[in-house]
Amino acid sequence: MATQRKVIITCAVTGAIHTPSMSPHLPVTPEEIIESAIAAAEAGASILHLHARDPETGKPTQDPAVFEKFLPQIKEATGAVINLTTGGSPHMTVEERMRPAIEFQPELASMNMGSINFGLFPMLQRFNTFKHEWEREHLEKSHDLVFKNTFADIEKIMTLCSKNGTRFECECYDIGHLYSLRNIMDRGIIDGTLFIQSVFGILGGIGPHPEDVLHMRRTADRLFGSDYQWSVLGAGSSQMRIAAQAAAMGGNVRVGLEDSLWLGPGKLAQSNASQVNKARELLEGLSLPVATPDEARGMLGLKGGDKVGF
Repeated sequence: MATQRKVIITCAVTGAIHTPSMSPHLPVTPEEIIESAIAAAEAGASILHLHARDPETGKPTQDPAVFEKFLPQIKEATGAVINLTTGGSPHMTVEERMRPAIEFQPELASMNMGSINFGLFPMLQRFNTFKHEWEREHLEKSHDLVFKNTFADIEKIMTLCSKNGTRFECECYDIGHLYSLRNIMDRGIIDGTLFIQSVFGILGGIGPHPEDVLHMRRTADRLFGSDYQWSVLGAGSSQMRIAAQAAAMGGNVRVGLEDSLWLGPGKLAQSNASQVNKARELLEGLSLPVATPDEARGMLGLKGGDKVGF
């Protein structure tokens, strides 16, 4: 009998898109990030995708000193694969964004595979009262914002992180990003099993329609054959619908308050763990077992939690 495939659940705990005024459940302080990440891992997330925030204002930060306040505790308590952002925030420079991954040498780091318009300004139609001055500006400025990820930027981050044995969650917001990744592979900048994270529903990238999901999968199959692991994230209300579609198509799933604040229509998710539990129930309903952290390491060819810098 063939071995049944396991599905990796990634949980993106806080991110840099949503602001503290949008949900009281968004983790901001190191203590909140620790508590939320551990609960997500206990619920079944084998990968924890982590950003940091200023503990006073909730503004995204790539200061390694802030990451250092939660990374060791999460590692010790969970055994989960820790995936550090190199995306940071679209408002940051590439040099700022890469600092945590370079310093802490994680098993996995996110890598945006191309420049993109990154429109968050439509959220101003739903949220108009903010606790902190930076929040409104964060949304308004996205009307005239390019999230810069040039070939030079990508190659720099990948080359430096690869020297430490870090592998990548290759975030593809559009079809062209898959072709860029194929070019990077062909030029030998990275090798091995790819972890492709298809992102649906960010204004400026590919949409969340089921045909968009199919198009991403078909294109990735054509470019990479069977030598890759595919995962999806749906922004906002499309989160669980796209997760269900992708899981049925042989994919892995990502959930978390970075990608959506909601558990259902009009219902805020009270924790990251609640979204992980919902994803797990969805997978179990499809008779798909969830991968453990060590199984995820094997599937992605990661170096192991004992070889990181924290």
